[in-house]
Amino acid sequence: MASPSLNLVPFVSVEHMMDLVLEVGIDRFLVELAGYIEDDFRRWEDFDKTARVACHSTEGVIELMPTSDGRLYAFKYVNGHPKNTRTGKQTVTAFGVLADVETGYPLLLSEMTILTALRTAATSAVAARHLARRDARTMALIGNGAQSEFQARAFHALLGIDRLRLYDIDAAATKRCMTNLEGLGLDIQACATAEEAVEGADIITTATADKQCATILSDNMIGPGVHINAVGGDCPGKTELHRDILLRSDIFVEYPPQTRIEGEIQQLDDDHPVTELWRVIMGQTPGRSSDSQITLFDSVGFATEDFSALRYVREKLLGTRHFIELDLLADPDEPRDLYGMLLRRQAKLKPSQPAG
Repeated sequence: MASPSLNLVPFVSVEHMMDLVLEVGIDRFLVELAGYIEDDFRRWEDFDKTARVACHSTEGVIELMPTSDGRLYAFKYVNGHPKNTRTGKQTVTAFGVLADVETGYPLLLSEMTILTALRTAATSAVAARHLARRDARTMALIGNGAQSEFQARAFHALLGIDRLRLYDIDAAATKRCMTNLEGLGLDIQACATAEEAVEGADIITTATADKQCATILSDNMIGPGVHINAVGGDCPGKTELHRDILLRSDIFVEYPPQTRIEGEIQQLDDDHPVTELWRVIMGQTPGRSSDSQITLFDSVGFATEDFSALRYVREKLLGTRHFIELDLLADPDEPRDLYGMLLRRQAKLKPSQPAG
């Protein structure tokens, strides 16, 4: 996929990404992507890690998420604006870059609105494989917005979840989710309340978008043996779980310095014990230790997951045309003669075209 012209950088548009995902197959894409994410968690100590750089406003947040393994560098631009849906816009949009550390040259520029939904779902399923009961087959999915179908597909493909119990304060969202998941062999039930949805569930996924301290799950709703996949908390002041649930759970996180600011555990003392997911994946510390244990994956999303996703997409693009080449980088004949490049361009302009 590398271009012989140094000025050209592969760009994956939204249309290209959809075509790539469909060519690979949604379930296969999720399974393979989960493999890349887990592989990179296994080499967690190789990565340069920092909490995402966030610009918060009363309306939402804009963030940059950078990381590097010393060979490749990646960053994602992403926003979170819950009120956007009122005007027909996405709550979350994103794009990302993968670059060569040795030269600093970008290797890939990609949309990441769709890709983020896929990598978030894949990460959730990776965590659940290590934290949920092995016999888990029923998942409650509370919040049936843009992330819901991706979560359902990932848990079905990676864990064999075959029963879904759906709830959203917007009944139309639940109806759309059910329609979108038809024909996949899932037993899907629309529920009238969150309490009804979690009854009998082995896994509870919360993926709501309100930017406030909400209580989507209260303590009395959580019984022994449940795995909670808390996806919706991703900025200060935005939580979904009652604090008492956290105190009863064994909590697993991606990167504690970020999660303590943005995740459910922002409700707890800074020294409250949590376990980093990579340590469980590496076998350094136990995940689920009993069928009665309540496990909580306090998911806020971390830059290594975007790194994994961009790395995966770049490799899947080989041999395809699911990208275009952008004239993104200046490539003068003599690297130090950037101004001369401008003059040569001027000479090519017609006399009627002013150079500025």
